[in-house]
Formats: sequence, structure tokens, C-alpha cells
Amino acid sequence: MRLSAPLGASTAFFYALGYPIGAAAVRAATPGTVLVARFGASVVILAVIVTIARLEWPRGAQAWHAVVVGFLTQGVQFVGCYEAMYAGVSPVLVALVIAMNPVVTAAAAGMMLHEKLSRRAIVATVLAFAAVCTAFAGRVVGVGHVDAAVAWVVVAVIGLAVGGVYQQRYLTQGHPIAVNTIGVGVALVPALVFATVTPQHIADPTRAVWTIAILVIANSVIAATLYLAAIRQAGAAATSLLFGVIPSIAALLTWAILGERPDIGVVFGLVIGAAACFIGNDQAPGREEPASVSPSTGSTGTRSAVRRRG
Repeated sequence: MRLSAPLGASTAFFYALGYPIGAAAVRAATPGTVLVARFGASVVILAVIVTIARLEWPRGAQAWHAVVVGFLTQGVQFVGCYEAMYAGVSPVLVALVIAMNPVVTAAAAGMMLHEKLSRRAIVATVLAFAAVCTAFAGRVVGVGHVDAAVAWVVVAVIGLAVGGVYQQRYLTQGHPIAVNTIGVGVALVPALVFATVTPQHIADPTRAVWTIAILVIANSVIAATLYLAAIRQAGAAATSLLFGVIPSIAALLTWAILGERPDIGVVFGLVIGAAACFIGNDQAPGREEPASVSPSTGSTGTRSAVRRRG
């Protein structure tokens, strides 16, 4: 299955929006405070949506798979990202490191799913990596080094990639919004632990409130649900190629929101990343069969050939 253009574009935009808004949030309050408030509010809103719309929850073992996916893609990813930005790493740099997701996902898929990438998929992955390097080069030259806090982003991208592959392999039931509700609720655990073991304070209450409100709606509710839906439609590897273009979108939004202008490398990164997404979407790395449709919700569920053994 190919990733549809509307779903891919909307996923990329809302995911990218989270970087400048997240950076603004951790300038107003510490990461632990932001994460607990974000996840706490998000799980309530999502649970209400699922209840009112009577969406299908994953059941039995599928519910536990949703727990694992949420812990990795929500908890691990955002603790790493927010701590990195709080430590001084720019939101664009965070987005660029997270954009390594295609490379990490390809490696994880090879190990976890025994997938063999097609030539087109390999080209797409290389282009996605080139997009990151091109956009990142100007900042490296300007700064002269890579901040040690980037290690937090490395943790984040590993959580995101492994969580995406795990979902593709095991999580095949439940509406994406219901799955996301479980994930956000589970993410409260690492967020609470992180908030407990690190000092917390709020420097600017007003900014903290409005930035967290945007993060709740744009990221926890919209972007995360779209990401889960994209994986269900096209697979983890194909969806991860969106991260080739997300950093450049994040750079443009950072310029508009925070006044931090992107350099020429980011612009070239946008072009190369777009090419990677196009090629990867034309021939998805996974070996999915046509998606099945849940009779109770009408949502698609990938009965992937990755269930086969090697």
C-alpha cells in the first residue's frame, strides 16, 4: 500500500509544528512539567473522543502491543526531544537528528522483521539521509561542533523507529485514535519518572499554558494519530521516509514562529527529502499485503506479509 499524499502531507506538517512549539514550551517550563501536562491533558481528550465516537479499542494481546508502541514512540521519543531542546539544542537540529529515523527504521526492520529492502527503497533511504546531512551541514559549520545533548535525541529516534517497526509487526487491531490514547496514557509513566528525578520549575506560566495547549491538540491528538494511521496504511519504513522532509518544514515553521531563519542547506534538504518521500512512497520498503478493513470501524488494518518468518 502507498502512503496517500493528504495523509503524508498532514502528518509531516503537524509533526514539524511540534518542534518550534516544543522549543517555546521548554523555554517557559522544564521538560518534565511540559510532558506531564501535555500527556495528562491529551489522554483525557483522546479518551473522550474514543468514547463518544465509539471507536474500536485494541483487545487482549493487541492492547499490550499498543502499550509497547506508546511507551517507545510517545514516552521515549518526547522525553529525549524535550530534554535536548531544554539543554540548548535548536528545534531544527532536533528535527534533523530525528530525521535519521528512516535509516534506523530500515536497520530495525531488517533485524526485527527480516525484511530485505528493494533497490528503490535503498535509494529513498540514502536520499533521506542525504537530506539530513545537507540541511545539517550549514549548522555544523556555523557552530563548529555538535552539542552533547544530541545524545538525548539519539535516544528519541531509537524509540520512534523501534516503536514504529514493532507496531507494523504486531499491532493490527484497534482504531488509530484508540491506539494513540493508550500510547499517550502509557507515556505518562516515563514522563512522571523524568519529572520526579529532575528539578522542575515554570519560568513563564502564560507561555507554558498556550504552548502546551497547542502541543496537546496539534501533536498528541492530531500528529500522533496521523502517524499511527500512516504506518497502518503504508508500513513503518515507508512512513519513516516522511522524516526526510519534516526537518525542513520544521525549519520554516521555526523561522515563522521563533524568528530563527533557516540556512540554505535546510532549503536543499527540503528538496532532497521530498524526492526521498516520493521514491519511497512509490515502492514501500515493507512487503505489505492489501490492507484489511475492520468491519466495526471501517479503519484499515495491515495484515502484513511481515508476519511471515524470514
